[in-house]
Amino acid sequence: MKKSLVLFTVFLAFTACSKHQEKKNVAITGIDSTLTPGNDFFKYVNGKWYDSVSIPPSQAGVGAYMFMNFPQRMRLQRILDSISKSDNPTGSIAQKVGDFYASGMDTVTIDKRGYTPIKPLLAKIEAINDLPSLMSFVANEEKAGNLSIIALGVSPDQKNSSMNIAQIYQTGIGLPDRDYYFKSDSSTVAIQGAYKKYLATLFQQTGSDANEAKKNADLVYDIDKQIAVSHKTKVELRDVQANYNKIAVTDLVKRHPNIDWNTFLKNLGAQTDFINVSQPAYYDALNKLLKTIPIDNWKIYLKANSLERYADDLSKPFVDASFEYTKVLSGQAVQKSRGEKMASAVDNYLGEALGELYVKKYFSEDAKKRMLILVNNLQKAYGKRIDNLEWMSPTTKQKAKEKLFAITKKIGYPDKWRDYSNVQIARNAYFENTVSASKADYQFQLARLGKPVDKSEWFTTPPTVTAYNNPTANEIVFPAGILQAPYFDNNADDALNYGGIGMVIGHEITHTFDDQGAQYDKDGNLKNWWTKEDYAQFKSRIQQVINLYSTYTVLGDLHINGAMTVGENTADIAGIAVAYDAFKMTEQGKGNTKIDGFTPDQRFFISIAKIWRVKMKDEFLRLWINNNPHSPPNWRVNGPLMNTTPFYKAFNVKPGDKMFLPEKDRITIW
Repeated sequence: MKKSLVLFTVFLAFTACSKHQEKKNVAITGIDSTLTPGNDFFKYVNGKWYDSVSIPPSQAGVGAYMFMNFPQRMRLQRILDSISKSDNPTGSIAQKVGDFYASGMDTVTIDKRGYTPIKPLLAKIEAINDLPSLMSFVANEEKAGNLSIIALGVSPDQKNSSMNIAQIYQTGIGLPDRDYYFKSDSSTVAIQGAYKKYLATLFQQTGSDANEAKKNADLVYDIDKQIAVSHKTKVELRDVQANYNKIAVTDLVKRHPNIDWNTFLKNLGAQTDFINVSQPAYYDALNKLLKTIPIDNWKIYLKANSLERYADDLSKPFVDASFEYTKVLSGQAVQKSRGEKMASAVDNYLGEALGELYVKKYFSEDAKKRMLILVNNLQKAYGKRIDNLEWMSPTTKQKAKEKLFAITKKIGYPDKWRDYSNVQIARNAYFENTVSASKADYQFQLARLGKPVDKSEWFTTPPTVTAYNNPTANEIVFPAGILQAPYFDNNADDALNYGGIGMVIGHEITHTFDDQGAQYDKDGNLKNWWTKEDYAQFKSRIQQVINLYSTYTVLGDLHINGAMTVGENTADIAGIAVAYDAFKMTEQGKGNTKIDGFTPDQRFFISIAKIWRVKMKDEFLRLWINNNPHSPPNWRVNGPLMNTTPFYKAFNVKPGDKMFLPEKDRITIW
């Protein structure tokens, strides 16, 4: 797809044991007792596993966190295999989900069609003869989910969070991020080459000879690079104030005559007086490029964009070409199975419909109740930590606690399921099914425009192994997909649950108060609630996090980008601290009874290391460092624990150990 690669980044969470729950002893295995815990705690807990586990050829990594989505997709595939073979009522959720999956599994029909499904689209591009017809094409394709040079969405106004407004964002490049066009190291150059080869292959497969295909690929890459110049960096994108630019459409019309916003918005069906232009420099540059780049060159660019968008929905040669580029980017050795791909596709296009089926089979209401108990306990512990902050004034503490206890908690699945009645699905038309679902999704987004925010809405699907904090709604969300081990075990002792999912819940709560979240008030508005002095103190502690994590290296001399990852690192540090405080309020946490030779505190910290038990291909790890706002898994363990004094006591970490920081240098924000 012709968009910046998004590595899904948010978090995972689950629940805790109730007071009367009978607990079992969950054995801790794999500890390498020959190692010193204070030198590399991640390796102490996970080293034996890491050295012995193999990454499946179809994956870029293995273990917990985002890689739990691999076995999760196997679960979904079993549901889909079953339902696609059933005789389901026309128009029912089961029919739509089952037939969509069946159409994608029918590779014989897909391969027989070749690129026939996209030929009408390519013909429309060929018919473009001037700027108005080019912009008309862009608008019409946006309504079908084929984004190119303009990315419009509808979401809450960050300074009036109860109302939805139109938002536009920088877009238009094919490599994962703007910096890939300007780096010259060998790894990046290899990715640049693979991307150009991919473009050339797509052109050849749609009729160009080798020379023309290479020429076209170079032309598209050049346009990409001109666009990338105007893109903000990932660090700049973290500045929420700078990314809020609510501008009257009448002013945009004057500012961007070549875009012709009035006509463009009319073609989109988006009637609005104001737009938040998140990255104005991009649209200023685009307005100029629309004139300086010849129409014929834009047509080649749009062909490439559309071919990239739909490559995985076409016949095998297109799927193979897409994978050859992915292989260089991520290190994945072989393609995922067709079933796994289609499970992901159904989750992407009909996510809540599939989620409804998943929840019925796999989600326990008891888990939902227990999760709420755990979140409430973490909230209480967080409130006490705010009370005890030495650097914050009573006035700001009061505001912080009001925001803390105003957080909305969503667990498992939405209260109301999404309506897919306007999605048309046929068993023998996979390409058309994806387009129908995309068009319906666009209309779903458009229906929000100018309307009050529906706070029951979710922004991830129930089966996904993730969780997130939404600052404009002041909410934390934990889908059913992550309510499983290693993050939570209904029968395990509190140490494992609080060290596992408790840390993650604490992390999500902390996003309410990280460098971005702290700028929103309790109602989700971008509005200052700090005293000047307290905010200066807060910013100085945030800078400490940036400075510390910037010293950590990965893959030789490649450093963590402390400024890009500061929000997640802050949430990791505070997440562990508040989870530990909540654990110490439990019966087990107050005691010192050993299980399997480990004290309660030791089991708590071991659980933290286990939930980030991940092994990745070097290529994917490099992609992660360059694009993901989270630190790599080993530093999600060692980094925050270096700043956690109870960890030092639990494992006798002392001067000379590699993880030792003098107490005065340990960072405490919340």
